[in-house]
Amino acid sequence: MLRASTPDRIRRMELIAAQLKETGFATMADLAEAHGVSRRTIARDLNLMRDQGLPIDADRGRGGGVRLDRHWGVGRLNLSYAEAVDLLISLAVAEQMNSPIFLSQLATVRRQLVASFSADKRFQVDQIKARILIGQSASTAVQQTIVEGQRRVMQDLHQAFLSRKVLRITYQAEGGAPTERHIAPHYLLLNYPVWYVLAWDHLREAPRTFRYDRILAAEPTAETFRLLDKAQFRSALEQDHFI
Repeated sequence: MLRASTPDRIRRMELIAAQLKETGFATMADLAEAHGVSRRTIARDLNLMRDQGLPIDADRGRGGGVRLDRHWGVGRLNLSYAEAVDLLISLAVAEQMNSPIFLSQLATVRRQLVASFSADKRFQVDQIKARILIGQSASTAVQQTIVEGQRRVMQDLHQAFLSRKVLRITYQAEGGAPTERHIAPHYLLLNYPVWYVLAWDHLREAPRTFRYDRILAAEPTAETFRLLDKAQFRSALEQDHFI
């Protein structure tokens, strides 16, 4: 039987601590199922976490659970690079929307995140942030047509956007039958609360906009693309009217 690597175990313990901090309580069975390991493995992880000073309490008996002292962890945050990038971009979007509430500490948080990156990583993040555009709020009519997107589709689209990979998608345009497309996701546009993808459409051989929640399926390809200037998408922005 293969043993988990040390980095995997460390990461799992970080996630367990975060889960307990967020929920306050979890059973051993819940933790084992959430992390795809046995209860015995979870018990070993918890013992090691206690040895490292985490204040974890356990209830004895069948169905017993574990909890983390609710006062523990203030000021602690340990993110992977991908998680840090996502958080930094989310902060940038919030700042661009210029909402007057909950913004007082965003600049401080952003500076701390940026400081944790190497120079080349900071450059990459700046490039990604420049590809996220903030427009006007969506009309009431558009907001009434929003449907919940599929999580896996959103993840594949997100990854293709970050890595500049062409996606094979099934797209449901308004009032039409689903079509198969190959798209290069160059930019993302938020007309709150609706996200759009500004992409090069290989079927039309032209720039087009695609609404996030109308992408029914997505399959990453190995094909990469060179980023086009935003000006190349101006005509698509004017023609598609964001419906």
